[in-house]
Amino acid sequence: MKKVLLFTIILASCTSLKAQFVYDYLKGADDYYAKGDYASAAEYYEKSIGKDKDKNGEYNPYTPQNSSKKAVKTGTTREMAVYRLAECYRMLNYPSKAEPYYKETLETSKSQFPLAEYHYATQLRALEKYAEAEQHFKTFTSGYSSNDEYKKNAERELKNLAFIQQQLNRKDLKLFRINKAEGELTAKGASYAPAWVDDGYTLFFTSTRPLDTTAKEIVYNNRLLMARFYDGSPVSVELSKLPEEKGVQQGVASVTPDGNTIFLTRWSKNKKGTAAIYTSSKTADGWSDPVKLDASVNADGYHSQQPFVTPDGKYLIYSSNKTGGSGGFDLWYAPLQDGKPGASVNMGSVINTSYDEQAASYHAASRSLVFSSNGRVGMGGYDFFLSKGSIGNWSEPVNMGYPVNSVKDDIYFVSRGTALNVLDNVMLSSDRGSVCCLELFSLQKERPLRQLSGKVVSCDPSKPLSGVTVMVVDTVNNKTILSKTLGADGSYSFTLESHLPLKVTASANDFITKSVHMSVPSDPEEQITMRYPDICLVPVPPKVNETFVIENVYYDFNKSDLKPESYPALDEVVRMLNTYPNMVIELGAHTDSKGSDSYNMKLSDARAQSVVNYLVEKGIAPERLVAKGYGESMPVEPNEINGKDNPEGREKNRRTEFKVLKNDE
Repeated sequence: MKKVLLFTIILASCTSLKAQFVYDYLKGADDYYAKGDYASAAEYYEKSIGKDKDKNGEYNPYTPQNSSKKAVKTGTTREMAVYRLAECYRMLNYPSKAEPYYKETLETSKSQFPLAEYHYATQLRALEKYAEAEQHFKTFTSGYSSNDEYKKNAERELKNLAFIQQQLNRKDLKLFRINKAEGELTAKGASYAPAWVDDGYTLFFTSTRPLDTTAKEIVYNNRLLMARFYDGSPVSVELSKLPEEKGVQQGVASVTPDGNTIFLTRWSKNKKGTAAIYTSSKTADGWSDPVKLDASVNADGYHSQQPFVTPDGKYLIYSSNKTGGSGGFDLWYAPLQDGKPGASVNMGSVINTSYDEQAASYHAASRSLVFSSNGRVGMGGYDFFLSKGSIGNWSEPVNMGYPVNSVKDDIYFVSRGTALNVLDNVMLSSDRGSVCCLELFSLQKERPLRQLSGKVVSCDPSKPLSGVTVMVVDTVNNKTILSKTLGADGSYSFTLESHLPLKVTASANDFITKSVHMSVPSDPEEQITMRYPDICLVPVPPKVNETFVIENVYYDFNKSDLKPESYPALDEVVRMLNTYPNMVIELGAHTDSKGSDSYNMKLSDARAQSVVNYLVEKGIAPERLVAKGYGESMPVEPNEINGKDNPEGREKNRRTEFKVLKNDE
């Protein structure tokens, strides 16, 4: 009997110890959870419910700051442990791990955790299980009684799913090339926030890769790395020479155009710490100790991060959750004077939402601001958005679509495209296809072939000319792309790879050679089919009293100032007048019928005089030129048809002509 009693006591003691052991895991998990150490909390919660962490699993040591991403904090039952475990993996951007625990929560304790269904749906969307995600978002919106941010977010997520389906069916997907960065640009841990130096071959980026992979405990700290490129490929990656501070994370940098100053972010893994922007100057052997920017950028108690210096070096753009914004993280800018930022200005409600806008960059050639936001309809998580304009004047942001964006987080974008195509030579960071972290990707959108067609005719009478030689020149590189002799109908049709400004020159015997300039379309992403108006050639010599339209002459709206794109056409007139030194011409300007007769006459007089002034500046004697305004008195097409506006007719009526008054050969 004593032996049985002793065995019972021992067994009871073991059971008690086991219970105490489990409780310790729960307590430890709760402590880590409260501190925001979700990686450690997840490990302990898994042990507390009898499941070990996936030994091959990795956690994201750095995710985009997300003011709307908050984990729920309550008791420590098994149901709570499972729910918090799901929350931990969600906060770590690990949807494949979070999904099964949210599912278990819905099956066992849905009423206790009403937000579980919403978060479950977000994880399904991140895992590209769109039909299931839609079902659970709809169930959540119909059953969730509070009209708070979660319900609004769920309604936006349903719009996201519709947007995703539309994007996955885009017709231009075959034009995109997106590849994970190669070589040492990828390593264990995160690699993100690319920042090019203007030398063209140096790239700074941020990485959490461990410096010592043989250590017993591998440490993931954010550091600034530097890569050297040759012929478009990385040949070396090394730790930057920027001084570091023990226990402080640093990276997410931007270099001034002269390469002498670097702006960077420093932050702490401590939940109570804040991110701040620092600056460092180039020295003979590296970089100076980073100095924290003053309160014009860094506000006490708030995050300021992700600096970007505009290509002209005039402005610093950054993200901050300080007061004075729209809510969450906003984009701000500050003018730079001798490398020092002045007073910061919020970029306003056109750019910022009540959610988070982060990681801006500016592509000067296309006047494109690219940034990441989780506050607009998109593919989910952070998406890249594009706004056209300049500091203080921005267009409504547009989602850049798939595959620039993914259903995961897409943040940090930089384009090295030299033309208007912002999707040329891009590097970005995203956690698409990753189980843990942001990684670097290269992206290129091939441009559709450019179709160019038209016809060459004689100016008077207007009839096709045969035997005309047409030459197409890339005016940026002054390179002839093609040359062709036309047939009897005078028509031409070319397929071109170039998306640069072009000059088309038409020449024929007994006619004055003429060149027309074709600019790049304002939207370089659209399919480009250019049907150019007939090019009319003036016979040699032009006859007295004959009138010819000078094509491609443009003025500022309601003004007489010539636009620069008018100069090439007027230069052809200069060339003709130099060919015939005794020729005297009248420059006539015409308007459409909008406005009063007197106003249009005055405007056309001023415009004709502007043309004369330009020709005089080019060396033509003023006595050979006569300016004449005709207002709306001589339309070539009706301004209205049956009482309705005729835009095509008005366009033809707004014209500039020359008439030969005298030509003594």
